[in-house]
Amino acid sequence: MGKISPVSSKYIIHTNIQIEGVVDRPDVIGAVFGQTEGLLGSELELRELQRSGRIGRIEVKLETKSGKTEGSIIIPSSLDKAETVIIAAALETIQRIGPCNAKVKVEKVEDIRISKRNFVIERAKELLRKLTDEILPDSQEITDEVASSVRMMEITEFGKDRLPAGPNIGDSEEVIVVEGRADVLNLLKQGIKNVIGMNGTSVPQTIIELSKKKILTLFVDGDRGGDLIIKELSEVAEIDYVVKAPDGKEVEEITKKEIHKALRSKVAIEQIRMDLLNKVTDSLRKPIIRREIPKETAPIKPQKSNLANDSLKKMLEDLVGTRGAYILDSNTNILGKVPTTELTSTIKGLSTENVYAIVFDGSITKDIVLAAEKSNVKVLVAMDSRIKSSETPIGIITSTDL
Repeated sequence: MGKISPVSSKYIIHTNIQIEGVVDRPDVIGAVFGQTEGLLGSELELRELQRSGRIGRIEVKLETKSGKTEGSIIIPSSLDKAETVIIAAALETIQRIGPCNAKVKVEKVEDIRISKRNFVIERAKELLRKLTDEILPDSQEITDEVASSVRMMEITEFGKDRLPAGPNIGDSEEVIVVEGRADVLNLLKQGIKNVIGMNGTSVPQTIIELSKKKILTLFVDGDRGGDLIIKELSEVAEIDYVVKAPDGKEVEEITKKEIHKALRSKVAIEQIRMDLLNKVTDSLRKPIIRREIPKETAPIKPQKSNLANDSLKKMLEDLVGTRGAYILDSNTNILGKVPTTELTSTIKGLSTENVYAIVFDGSITKDIVLAAEKSNVKVLVAMDSRIKSSETPIGIITSTDL
């Protein structure tokens, strides 16, 4: 008879037999071949399958007690899954073994590959434990590198925008938002798994939706690009905290120590907004070379003013309903007042060294911003803005900010 190769065997049929009498092993094997003969057709004839090596040697184990016999039949198979279970079911049609009534019941069909896979896993665990126990202290760096590589393999995609993220985004109450995939990988390498990348500077809808449900901490590079992302994201999403990498460094390149130090120093978004506003107002107090401005832009006698938040707020309140605009210099003098309808043309004619800020009753538009940029205006203060702060180097302040 043919014998199946242990390498090619894929399944093992395990059956239980109960016999009302005393029989021997050859009686059981004879019943298996004899009572299944012709039942399944020539292609699944047991004798032919065994001769060709697709069914292995049939093993029978018997035990006799009190005039009755119990035992098991084990049949290895290299057939496919469907053919194997058909053979297994056919065994249950055996009703007699020798002169005695018998009952055959299939207990299970075992997948050898799963058993081998489980063996490999258990053996690997054993070898890993042994390796860990024997590892030398000076090899810790290698261990950390392997562990970080495993963590980096945990990167997933999150949300409809399929953003790169760690595996704990859904479960964590706090989420760390970074710029791109490389930043996500660096944080994962340090064991931080509640991190998600924006995939660029534009704000995906997934981030906006997350900000409504989670505590969001924005972690940006320590450069001007990081400042622009803070401005843009804070305008469209509910950011709670901001973290910046060390000056001149990117999140993707900083070390574990720098990452944890930065996260411990996170700042509330309200403080960030106040700091940015203070930088703008402080810059307006710097002296510049004074030159006489054209008469058409200074119809009103200059008057001294203070560009602190309260003063800006008062100026804007004074202009409400007037549709007018104040033109201010760096020494906080009001150089003139013009109608907002003439604001764009007035800005174009301003002296670039005299004018620092414009406060007006209206909305900051693209045309006003373009004119202000060409005339080197540093700050625009208005009721509201149709331009994001990240879209222009000019400081934009609205009534909401004040």
